[in-house]
Amino acid sequence: MTRVAPPPSPILDVAVAGAGPTGFVTALALRRALGPSLRIGVFDPGLARSGPADARASMIAADGRRLLQDIGGWPETAFPVSGLRITDSRLEDALRPTFLELDDAGRDEPFAHMVFDAELRARLRAAADDGEIPLRAEAIDGFHAGPGRLTLVLSSGENVSARLLVAADGARSLVRASARIATHAFAYDQTALVATLSHDGPHGGVAVQHFLPGGPFAMLPLDEGRSSLVWSERRETAATMAAADDAAFLAEVERRAGPDYGAIRLAGARGAFPLRFLLARSFVGTRVALVGDAGHVVHPLAGQGFNLALRDVAALARVVAEAARRGDDIGSDASLAPYERARRFEAASLGAATDGLYRLFSSSATRTLRDVGMGLVDRAPGLKARIVGAATGR
Repeated sequence: MTRVAPPPSPILDVAVAGAGPTGFVTALALRRALGPSLRIGVFDPGLARSGPADARASMIAADGRRLLQDIGGWPETAFPVSGLRITDSRLEDALRPTFLELDDAGRDEPFAHMVFDAELRARLRAAADDGEIPLRAEAIDGFHAGPGRLTLVLSSGENVSARLLVAADGARSLVRASARIATHAFAYDQTALVATLSHDGPHGGVAVQHFLPGGPFAMLPLDEGRSSLVWSERRETAATMAAADDAAFLAEVERRAGPDYGAIRLAGARGAFPLRFLLARSFVGTRVALVGDAGHVVHPLAGQGFNLALRDVAALARVVAEAARRGDDIGSDASLAPYERARRFEAASLGAATDGLYRLFSSSATRTLRDVGMGLVDRAPGLKARIVGAATGR
């Protein structure tokens, strides 16, 4: 049985707000970097609740896989991805020529792995229990700074002190708001429809992404005969599809997937998630560091959202460990400054790139230009290798 216990001390080295995958990875990575003497607590009112099974799966790059393995959070059910194929077409087109193909040829590890989000959450929570990381089923309602620490006000009314507060509490982060860190944010006119599918045709371990006028339609390989669907569609059409019965939904999936998959069936729950963009103006505040969706939310067309979060965590753990080894205050502005420099530029760059791709592929007027561009990339081995490296964290 999962243990939910109070922190071991009223004065924590690190408090983590949020017990989703990013929050658990943060706590586990910091514990691994700083050792068992680290006084840490994870706070999230959701720890007291059990929600419905998550229909989503994540494609995790090689560097993220290594981090999850190092902290004991890698699910044994991960599925290797051997490559990525990108097409650009209209829905009615009979043929969908491949304009860009990336694979793991010449490498000693897969391109990436697919992991069910629900299984990743369960494995991370088990690792937190094994590591005796204290969990509190309470929200951090606010905080104020004092000499050398923050005083956190919990939803129970209790006060807890911490030298560093990590916001892993998502895109609507209460910690970010309390720290008065501004954001640049807007909603896309798209919703992501997600599901686990079974199909008669083989996927060969290759992730396929069709850029269609309504948005990118991705079939991401799981075990043989199953794929994870991430279908980004205009909001109005997506609402119709989300409300449709299974037969009508699958008929539209088959139209977009093409004949290679054969007959397609549902193999799990369906879900729908509105898409948005968010970038925090700063990734640090007074004794506060933002990780994951608290700092950035990008369009899922590149599948890099959670990989970006894992790179945040790796960078923060490294920065905090270095400060601790020097004997410095781990929550000071000087200690956190390298984290800001290391992570905000990449997040801003990736956010701009995915937003640019979304707008490029949403415009039928630029189709010929973008197809020529993808064709040139596909024929340039050096450039392709750099793109694979950036996508996989190698």
